[in-house]
Amino acid sequence: MVLFSAIIFIFGAVIGSFLNVVIYRVPRGESIITPRSHCTKCGKTIAWYYNIPIISYLILGGKCKYCDEKYSINYFLVEVLSAIIALVLFMKIGFSLEYFLILAMFYTLLILSFIDLEYKAVPDWILLVVVVLGFSCVYNDFLDSIKNSFIFVGAFVMLDFFITFYIQNIKSKILKDETLKTQRALGEGDLPIIAVIGALLGLTSGMVAIFLAALFAIIPSIYNNIKNSEKQTAFIPYLSLGFFVEYIFQISKVIL
Repeated sequence: MVLFSAIIFIFGAVIGSFLNVVIYRVPRGESIITPRSHCTKCGKTIAWYYNIPIISYLILGGKCKYCDEKYSINYFLVEVLSAIIALVLFMKIGFSLEYFLILAMFYTLLILSFIDLEYKAVPDWILLVVVVLGFSCVYNDFLDSIKNSFIFVGAFVMLDFFITFYIQNIKSKILKDETLKTQRALGEGDLPIIAVIGALLGLTSGMVAIFLAALFAIIPSIYNNIKNSEKQTAFIPYLSLGFFVEYIFQISKVIL
């Protein structure tokens, strides 16, 4: 069992290396197949022994072997998180078709999370992949799952309307900040993920996942306020984290 868990962890890290390619290249309109992994500064192809997931980053100190260009810590984080997700889901679900569907869904959410952190916008086609994978994982009454997803999306559309109205028409006047007049509470990319959360977790568990997401998002929001930063907080990473934590630990069954 320990050996198999180690294999799953390594498998997850290897997939994480590929997810890094997707996260970097898709927003730039580049192919995720060719060319091979290379340094974005000096352009040299990275040899396989300098491209071992997790290990190479640590050994090289997060720098390019050829030009000492500092790599983003995100490369390391994606590989570690990918490995952890693979292992934790395996321990919860076991080796099955459901495992691979759920794993693919959370990997797609991982991609969206890091793209959202960088660009505050995500490709629609990747959101569609999440929706397809999410609804493929529904094993209860499918119509109930559809109903729950509609309830969640409808509730958050109304919530977005009221909070956005407050930000644009009240907060902007109080703070005398013209930039707030175009700011929205939720991004359009949040809604498909909220729909999947409602469909997979149901109303009660889904609400706990959303609450956790809001709780996680408070920390960077407070930090930005303290720093007087105009940087908006990307919500997809925290939605995904809240979703994952509730899916794994089912906190709703403990507190409700």
